[in-house]
Amino acid sequence: MSKVPLTARGAERLREELKRLKSEERPRIVNAIAEAREHGDLKENAEYHAAKEQQGLVEARIRDIEAKLSNAQIIDVTQLTASGRVVFGATVQLVDVDSGEKAQYQIVGEDESDIKDGLLSISSPIARALIGKEEGDTAEVETPSGRRSYEIAEVQYI
Repeated sequence: MSKVPLTARGAERLREELKRLKSEERPRIVNAIAEAREHGDLKENAEYHAAKEQQGLVEARIRDIEAKLSNAQIIDVTQLTASGRVVFGATVQLVDVDSGEKAQYQIVGEDESDIKDGLLSISSPIARALIGKEEGDTAEVETPSGRRSYEIAEVQYI
């Protein structure tokens, strides 16, 4: 399987979630299952079935995070020397050419993207249009509402 890019901050968040799931959630669910077993007949024990379902979800998430981390190519954005070019991990300030509206995004891996927090997936149309461009360049992006033009006001590696 090929390596998937992930920022150092994104990898750290995944490691923290993994640690929390293993050290807090797993023991809590094991206790809930043990307590539900004490209540008798497991066939009609809703607490037992709910705890087992929750256990399955947590174990699936643990496996998912472990797989993502093992296939990750972790990129430390602060160590990049891209000389003003937009690359993976860069934080880009954009200005909509038509409306003058400003936006700031960091280009991150698919698993860490969250548009509300300004984290833009590397595979998104906007990110693909920005990659390789420099400050002052204009990027044309095909959006559901039509073609948009964005001027790259600033590129940072933070």
